[in-house]
Amino acid sequence: MSSGQDAKLFARGKVAELRLELNQSAGKKDKNFSAKKIAMKKIVANMTMSNNDMVALFPDIIGVMGVGSIEVKKMCFLYLVNYARAKPEVALKALPILLNDLEDSNPLMRALALRTLSYVHVRQFVESTLAPLKTLLKDPDPYVRKTAAFCVAKLYDHDKQLVESSDLIDRLNLMLRDENPTVVSSALAALMDIWERSESIKLTIDYANASKIVQILPDCSEWGQTYILEALTSYVPQDTSEAALLADRITPRLSHTNSAVVLTCIRVILYLMNYIDDQKVISSLCSKLSPPLVTLLSKGPEIQYLALRNALLILQRRPDVLRNDIRVFFCKYNDPIYVKVTKLELIFMLASERNIREVLTELREYATEIDVHFVRKSVRAIGKLAIKIEPAAKLCITTLLELVATKVSYIVQEATVVIKNIFRKYPNQYESIISTLCENLDSLDEPEAKAAMIWVIGQYADRIDNSETLLEDFLDSWADETHEVQLALLTATVKLFIQRPTKGQELVPKVLKWATEETDNPDLRDRGYMYWRLLSSNPTAAKGIVMGEKPAITAESEKLDPVTLEEMCLVVGTLATVYLKPVHTVFRSARPRRLQESPALQKHTLPSWQAAQQAKLLTDQQKAMMVAQTNGAANGHVLDEADALFASMGGREMMQDDFGPSSSSAMHGEQGSMYVVNQGQGLGQVQPTMHVQNGDGDLLSF
Repeated sequence: MSSGQDAKLFARGKVAELRLELNQSAGKKDKNFSAKKIAMKKIVANMTMSNNDMVALFPDIIGVMGVGSIEVKKMCFLYLVNYARAKPEVALKALPILLNDLEDSNPLMRALALRTLSYVHVRQFVESTLAPLKTLLKDPDPYVRKTAAFCVAKLYDHDKQLVESSDLIDRLNLMLRDENPTVVSSALAALMDIWERSESIKLTIDYANASKIVQILPDCSEWGQTYILEALTSYVPQDTSEAALLADRITPRLSHTNSAVVLTCIRVILYLMNYIDDQKVISSLCSKLSPPLVTLLSKGPEIQYLALRNALLILQRRPDVLRNDIRVFFCKYNDPIYVKVTKLELIFMLASERNIREVLTELREYATEIDVHFVRKSVRAIGKLAIKIEPAAKLCITTLLELVATKVSYIVQEATVVIKNIFRKYPNQYESIISTLCENLDSLDEPEAKAAMIWVIGQYADRIDNSETLLEDFLDSWADETHEVQLALLTATVKLFIQRPTKGQELVPKVLKWATEETDNPDLRDRGYMYWRLLSSNPTAAKGIVMGEKPAITAESEKLDPVTLEEMCLVVGTLATVYLKPVHTVFRSARPRRLQESPALQKHTLPSWQAAQQAKLLTDQQKAMMVAQTNGAANGHVLDEADALFASMGGREMMQDDFGPSSSSAMHGEQGSMYVVNQGQGLGQVQPTMHVQNGDGDLLSF
């Protein structure tokens, strides 16, 4: 039947009419059951449209199940699976028919009946599946054996204890020796699924089995290859040569046309690299991973996006991959926005001093696009490149100034935000461009851009002749501004007073009064009180705190933490890599993935091991300092000097202790970022924690 005729079936039907049509088609003339097929198609179509009235036809459908047409049976079984849990007592009448079909001479009929039996989540059906399933696991037809293997996993989903108390899992293991590659891959897939759901079953594959299943890879279907490759991540190499040999044997799968096969193969190779000690072999494998990832970019936008998100992950673990392929990530005019933004993140990661001119030319083009969101990301990327690549900072700033000269509001505002961060990164180097920013004050209407510009005015109040006038212009709309802008204005006014007391002496009392008496925001009020007390009791301490040296910022803070990065590399190609989050946070039932211990495991190359060593070194250094201080305390003259030092610093230290929480709050508004000092660590270990803009979690956001 043509698709045009099938479309007519999707009309809401009445139960009485469909029942009549189904029962009247039993005449002798209907030898091919064509009338029954049409009636069943109408019923299935209504069932697809969620017409729950169809459940009333259950007894009539069971009456039709005995028909010898496999096409009619397929539709009847589909109906049974859909409504069995709603009417289990009626569904039980179909059980003898299914059990009878399991002994049919047609292998397609046996497989269809077994699949249907395992899909019905009714207790009697589950228990009745066990005995025939054991027989069909040894069926002479490979299609039936393949279906039976999957049914074991399905049965395990229904009743774990029933399967574990039987010998079905042992029978599945025996099927790994089957002569048919499709059956072997199906058995592996079933065992992997059971292992994912079980806390008591452990899946282990030795080198002999791994070698055998790799040997049958070319003979399997594309999905069979995916199952086998996924199973290889359960193989733990005991020798580096075994891992290298196995990785080399699966590399031909990288040229497969199916993207699932390619990405799963990349996952296995990345996994095996952790057990290879020869750097030449690793470099060779990295060079082989680049072409398949580039090839995936020629497919549809959805596949492109998946490949790009995985490339973001792979680059963090293996930077040599794609190192020379930055041009392939340049955006095309017809790319969807989600592909463009991800490509932009990859361009930023691959940018270096060697290719920065080419990258900036490309980003400048993006900044003239129509899509405002993409333009903002492009401008922000230019600013972040100035922070990432110090020798190219001047070139990046020149590009930003060219964009500011366009006078386009959202470009000017985004440029203002990133230039503030450049000032933070390179103090006393590029302040000559402040005048250009001040010329575009009228373009600023977004809180983030206003706060950035106010920070610049406050920080460099001694270099801007009319800094008090500029701040007064912003203060005119104090009551209407967001808390972010009000916090920035408060701090900037105090900075103005500290650097130019005569210019700021009129503004400071007014702003402090607004902040402490006319606001209901606790952060703003607390910071106002802190500044007021500092300025009234110890102006020198106030200057040291407010105008103190800022922690350095970096463009590399968006990287995944080492433990998460290791786990993500073990699930390349899955949905978790799209979100760049651990697999158990995306799929609650999924078990966390970890690299297994082995003599071949190259622990010293793992990000988690390196991070642990750095933390250990830091702890040792702190302990050494404490020991040195303890030993030094025995000397009286040293102790006297220390007492004198602390006495001279007492006021300032007390201020910092008293206002610790408000100080961190103040830094939040003052610098656009919050800095967290880990407990037990000195100020030398301050690490910036970047904010996520608009909840999108993009890499290109401060």
